[in-house]
Amino acid sequence: MLSLTLGMIAACAWGVHDFCIRFVSQRGGILPAIATVMVGGALFLLPISGAFGNWSAMTLQSFGLSVISGAVYLVGCISLYKAFGIGPVRVVAPIVGSYPILSIGWAALMGQPILWDQWLAVGCVIMGVAIVGMLSDHSESDGSQRAAIGWSLVGAGGFAIAFAVGHLATQVGSELPVILVTRLTAATGAIILLALSSGAKIPERSAWPLLALMSLLDALALGIVIAAGNLHRPEFAAVAASTFGIITIILAWLFLKERMTGGQWFGVAVCFLGIGYLVL
Repeated sequence: MLSLTLGMIAACAWGVHDFCIRFVSQRGGILPAIATVMVGGALFLLPISGAFGNWSAMTLQSFGLSVISGAVYLVGCISLYKAFGIGPVRVVAPIVGSYPILSIGWAALMGQPILWDQWLAVGCVIMGVAIVGMLSDHSESDGSQRAAIGWSLVGAGGFAIAFAVGHLATQVGSELPVILVTRLTAATGAIILLALSSGAKIPERSAWPLLALMSLLDALALGIVIAAGNLHRPEFAAVAASTFGIITIILAWLFLKERMTGGQWFGVAVCFLGIGYLVL
Protein backbone atom coordinates (compact mmCIF):
# COMPACT_ATOMS: atom_id res chain seq x y z
CA MET A 1 0.00 0.00 0.00
CA LEU A 2 1.45 3.34 -1.10
CA SER A 3 0.41 5.20 2.08
CA LEU A 4 2.39 2.76 4.25
CA THR A 5 5.40 2.93 1.93
CA LEU A 6 5.44 6.72 2.10
CA GLY A 7 5.00 6.54 5.86
CA MET A 8 8.06 4.30 6.18
CA ILE A 9 10.09 6.71 4.04
CA ALA A 10 8.99 9.49 6.38
CA ALA A 11 9.94 7.35 9.39
CA CYS A 12 13.43 6.82 7.98
CA ALA A 13 13.82 10.56 7.35
CA TRP A 14 12.65 11.46 10.86
CA GLY A 15 14.77 8.66 12.31
CA VAL A 16 17.94 10.10 10.75
CA HIS A 17 16.77 13.59 11.78
CA ASP A 18 16.43 12.54 15.42
CA PHE A 19 19.76 10.73 15.27
CA CYS A 20 21.33 14.04 14.23
CA ILE A 21 19.69 15.80 17.19
CA ARG A 22 22.06 13.88 19.48
CA PHE A 23 24.94 15.92 18.04
CA VAL A 24 23.16 19.26 17.56
CA SER A 25 21.77 19.32 21.10
CA GLN A 26 25.33 19.34 22.42
CA ARG A 27 26.09 22.61 20.59
CA GLY A 28 23.19 24.81 21.65
CA GLY A 29 19.59 25.02 22.77
CA ILE A 30 16.68 23.13 21.31
CA LEU A 31 14.60 26.17 20.29
CA PRO A 32 17.33 27.70 18.07
CA ALA A 33 17.79 24.30 16.45
CA ILE A 34 14.05 23.89 15.86
CA ALA A 35 13.79 27.39 14.39
CA THR A 36 16.74 26.75 12.09
CA VAL A 37 15.32 23.41 10.94
CA MET A 38 11.88 24.89 10.28
CA VAL A 39 13.25 27.86 8.32
CA GLY A 40 15.72 25.68 6.42
CA GLY A 41 12.95 23.27 5.45
CA ALA A 42 10.83 26.15 4.18
CA LEU A 43 13.72 27.38 2.03
CA PHE A 44 14.14 23.91 0.54
CA LEU A 45 10.43 23.71 -0.29
CA LEU A 46 9.97 27.25 -1.59
CA PRO A 47 11.39 26.83 -5.13
CA ILE A 48 9.82 23.37 -5.57
CA SER A 49 6.36 24.38 -4.43
CA GLY A 50 6.60 27.70 -6.25
CA ALA A 51 7.53 26.11 -9.56
CA PHE A 52 5.47 22.93 -9.53
CA GLY A 53 2.62 23.61 -7.10
CA ASN A 54 -0.93 23.96 -8.39
CA TRP A 55 -1.65 27.21 -6.56
CA SER A 56 -4.86 27.79 -8.49
CA ALA A 57 -6.35 24.79 -6.69
CA MET A 58 -5.76 26.36 -3.28
CA THR A 59 -8.93 27.61 -1.64
CA LEU A 60 -9.34 29.79 1.44
CA GLN A 61 -10.26 26.63 3.34
CA SER A 62 -7.09 24.79 2.28
CA PHE A 63 -4.97 27.79 3.25
CA GLY A 64 -6.63 27.94 6.66
CA LEU A 65 -6.23 24.21 7.27
CA SER A 66 -2.57 24.38 6.20
CA VAL A 67 -1.91 27.16 8.70
CA ILE A 68 -3.56 25.16 11.48
CA SER A 69 -1.56 22.07 10.55
CA GLY A 70 1.74 23.98 10.61
CA ALA A 71 1.00 25.65 13.94
CA VAL A 72 -0.03 22.39 15.61
CA TYR A 73 2.97 20.57 14.13
CA LEU A 74 5.29 23.13 15.73
CA VAL A 75 3.55 22.58 19.07
CA GLY A 76 4.05 18.83 18.63
CA CYS A 77 7.77 19.24 17.88
CA ILE A 78 8.41 21.52 20.85
CA SER A 79 6.45 19.21 23.14
CA LEU A 80 8.43 16.21 21.89
CA TYR A 81 11.75 17.89 22.69
CA LYS A 82 10.45 19.13 26.04
CA ALA A 83 9.30 15.65 26.97
CA PHE A 84 12.58 13.99 25.99
CA GLY A 85 14.45 16.75 27.82
CA ILE A 86 12.71 15.74 31.04
CA GLY A 87 12.63 12.02 30.28
CA PRO A 88 13.07 9.21 30.78
CA VAL A 89 12.74 7.70 27.31
CA ARG A 90 10.88 4.65 28.65
CA VAL A 91 8.05 6.97 29.76
CA VAL A 92 8.05 9.46 26.88
CA ALA A 93 8.54 7.23 23.83
CA PRO A 94 5.49 4.96 24.29
CA ILE A 95 3.17 7.94 24.82
CA VAL A 96 4.43 9.97 21.86
CA GLY A 97 4.51 6.86 19.71
CA SER A 98 0.85 6.17 20.44
CA TYR A 99 -0.42 9.05 18.29
CA PRO A 100 -1.56 6.62 15.51
CA ILE A 101 -4.46 5.68 17.80
CA LEU A 102 -5.70 9.25 17.43
CA SER A 103 -5.02 9.21 13.68
CA ILE A 104 -6.99 6.00 13.18
CA GLY A 105 -9.73 7.20 15.54
CA TRP A 106 -10.05 10.42 13.53
CA ALA A 107 -10.29 8.44 10.29
CA ALA A 108 -13.06 6.33 11.83
CA LEU A 109 -14.95 9.46 12.88
CA MET A 110 -14.64 10.78 9.32
CA GLY A 111 -16.42 7.68 8.06
CA GLN A 112 -13.43 5.55 7.05
CA PRO A 113 -14.19 1.91 7.94
CA ILE A 114 -11.54 0.44 10.23
CA LEU A 115 -11.75 -3.34 10.52
CA TRP A 116 -10.89 -5.18 13.75
CA ASP A 117 -7.78 -6.75 12.24
CA GLN A 118 -6.53 -3.32 11.15
CA TRP A 119 -6.97 -2.06 14.70
CA LEU A 120 -5.02 -5.10 15.87
CA ALA A 121 -2.21 -4.42 13.37
CA VAL A 122 -2.03 -0.77 14.42
CA GLY A 123 -1.92 -1.95 18.03
CA CYS A 124 1.07 -4.16 17.16
CA VAL A 125 2.89 -1.18 15.66
CA ILE A 126 2.25 0.93 18.76
CA MET A 127 3.16 -1.93 21.09
CA GLY A 128 6.41 -2.54 19.20
CA VAL A 129 7.37 1.15 19.43
CA ALA A 130 6.48 1.11 23.13
CA ILE A 131 8.58 -1.99 23.86
CA VAL A 132 11.65 -0.56 22.16
CA GLY A 133 11.19 2.77 23.94
CA MET A 134 10.61 1.30 27.39
CA LEU A 135 13.70 -0.89 27.12
CA SER A 136 15.95 1.85 25.72
CA ASP A 137 16.55 3.88 28.87
CA HIS A 138 16.79 2.94 32.53
CA SER A 139 18.01 6.30 33.80
CA GLU A 140 16.11 8.42 36.26
CA SER A 141 14.01 11.33 35.11
CA ASP A 142 15.67 14.75 34.98
CA GLY A 143 12.44 16.32 36.19
CA SER A 144 8.85 15.61 37.06
CA GLN A 145 7.56 12.50 35.33
CA ARG A 146 4.11 14.05 35.48
CA ALA A 147 5.43 16.96 33.40
CA ALA A 148 7.10 14.52 31.00
CA ILE A 149 3.83 12.65 30.57
CA GLY A 150 1.98 15.93 30.02
CA TRP A 151 4.37 17.11 27.31
CA SER A 152 4.30 13.64 25.73
CA LEU A 153 0.51 13.73 25.51
CA VAL A 154 0.63 17.19 23.95
CA GLY A 155 3.24 15.97 21.47
CA ALA A 156 1.20 12.89 20.51
CA GLY A 157 -1.94 14.96 20.09
CA GLY A 158 -0.06 17.62 18.15
CA PHE A 159 1.30 15.18 15.59
CA ALA A 160 -2.03 13.38 15.16
CA ILE A 161 -3.94 16.64 14.67
CA ALA A 162 -1.30 18.14 12.38
CA PHE A 163 -1.36 15.12 10.07
CA ALA A 164 -5.15 14.81 10.08
CA VAL A 165 -5.67 18.51 9.32
CA GLY A 166 -2.90 18.39 6.71
CA HIS A 167 -4.70 15.52 4.98
CA LEU A 168 -7.91 17.55 4.92
CA ALA A 169 -6.01 20.50 3.45
CA THR A 170 -4.63 18.40 0.58
CA GLN A 171 -8.08 17.03 -0.16
CA VAL A 172 -9.49 20.54 -0.71
CA GLY A 173 -6.32 22.03 -2.18
CA SER A 174 -3.03 20.87 -3.72
CA GLU A 175 -0.20 18.92 -2.08
CA LEU A 176 2.85 21.10 -2.74
CA PRO A 177 1.22 24.43 -1.80
CA VAL A 178 -0.26 22.86 1.33
CA ILE A 179 3.13 21.49 2.34
CA LEU A 180 4.80 24.88 1.83
CA VAL A 181 2.15 26.87 3.71
CA THR A 182 2.30 24.33 6.55
CA ARG A 183 6.06 24.67 6.73
CA LEU A 184 6.07 28.47 6.50
CA THR A 185 3.58 28.61 9.36
CA ALA A 186 5.74 26.38 11.55
CA ALA A 187 8.84 28.38 10.64
CA THR A 188 7.15 31.70 11.41
CA GLY A 189 5.97 30.42 14.78
CA ALA A 190 9.44 29.11 15.63
CA ILE A 191 11.03 32.47 14.74
CA ILE A 192 8.51 34.34 16.92
CA LEU A 193 9.16 32.02 19.87
CA LEU A 194 12.91 32.37 19.39
CA ALA A 195 12.65 36.17 19.32
CA LEU A 196 10.57 36.17 22.50
CA SER A 197 12.86 33.80 24.39
CA SER A 198 15.61 35.22 26.55
CA GLY A 199 19.18 34.12 26.02
CA ALA A 200 18.48 32.20 22.82
CA LYS A 201 21.39 32.19 20.40
CA ILE A 202 21.79 31.39 16.73
CA PRO A 203 23.40 27.93 16.37
CA GLU A 204 27.15 27.86 15.86
CA ARG A 205 28.36 27.73 12.27
CA SER A 206 29.86 24.31 12.83
CA ALA A 207 26.33 22.98 13.35
CA TRP A 208 24.87 24.55 10.18
CA PRO A 209 25.65 21.65 7.78
CA LEU A 210 24.00 19.17 10.13
CA LEU A 211 21.04 21.50 10.65
CA ALA A 212 20.70 21.86 6.87
CA LEU A 213 20.48 18.08 6.56
CA MET A 214 17.93 17.97 9.38
CA SER A 215 15.90 20.70 7.65
CA LEU A 216 15.76 18.69 4.45
CA LEU A 217 14.86 15.46 6.24
CA ASP A 218 12.13 17.01 8.38
CA ALA A 219 10.61 18.88 5.44
CA LEU A 220 10.70 15.69 3.37
CA ALA A 221 9.07 13.60 6.09
CA LEU A 222 6.33 16.10 6.91
CA GLY A 223 5.67 16.70 3.23
CA ILE A 224 5.36 12.97 2.54
CA VAL A 225 2.88 12.38 5.35
CA ILE A 226 0.73 15.36 4.37
CA ALA A 227 0.88 14.50 0.65
CA ALA A 228 -0.56 11.08 1.53
CA GLY A 229 -3.85 12.88 2.16
CA ASN A 230 -5.00 12.18 -1.40
CA LEU A 231 -4.09 8.49 -1.27
CA HIS A 232 -6.13 5.50 -0.18
CA ARG A 233 -6.01 5.12 3.64
CA PRO A 234 -3.85 8.22 4.33
CA GLU A 235 -4.03 7.54 8.07
CA PHE A 236 -1.78 4.52 7.53
CA ALA A 237 1.04 6.89 6.49
CA ALA A 238 0.87 8.40 9.97
CA VAL A 239 0.92 4.91 11.49
CA ALA A 240 4.05 3.88 9.59
CA ALA A 241 5.73 7.24 10.30
CA SER A 242 5.34 6.64 14.04
CA THR A 243 8.18 4.10 13.86
CA PHE A 244 10.75 6.90 13.53
CA GLY A 245 11.92 6.32 17.11
CA ILE A 246 12.82 2.72 16.29
CA ILE A 247 14.81 3.89 13.27
CA THR A 248 16.77 6.29 15.50
CA ILE A 249 17.59 3.56 18.01
CA ILE A 250 18.69 1.16 15.25
CA LEU A 251 20.96 3.86 13.80
CA ALA A 252 22.48 4.41 17.24
CA TRP A 253 23.09 0.65 17.45
CA LEU A 254 24.71 0.61 14.02
CA PHE A 255 26.89 3.72 14.22
CA LEU A 256 27.30 4.56 17.91
CA LYS A 257 27.50 0.93 19.02
CA GLU A 258 24.70 1.44 21.53
CA ARG A 259 23.42 -1.88 22.83
CA MET A 260 20.06 -3.26 21.71
CA THR A 261 18.56 -5.96 23.90
CA GLY A 262 16.71 -9.04 22.80
CA GLY A 263 13.51 -7.45 24.07
CA GLN A 264 14.06 -4.44 21.85
CA TRP A 265 14.57 -6.63 18.79
CA PHE A 266 11.34 -8.38 19.72
CA GLY A 267 9.63 -4.98 19.78
CA VAL A 268 11.04 -4.17 16.35
CA ALA A 269 9.71 -7.49 15.02
CA VAL A 270 6.24 -6.89 16.50
CA CYS A 271 6.14 -3.38 15.05
CA PHE A 272 7.05 -4.37 11.53
CA LEU A 273 4.81 -7.43 11.71
CA GLY A 274 1.92 -5.02 12.22
CA ILE A 275 3.01 -2.84 9.32
CA GLY A 276 3.48 -5.89 7.12
CA TYR A 277 -0.06 -7.04 7.88
CA LEU A 278 -1.49 -3.62 6.94
CA VAL A 279 0.26 -3.89 3.59
CA LEU A 280 -1.69 -7.07 2.79
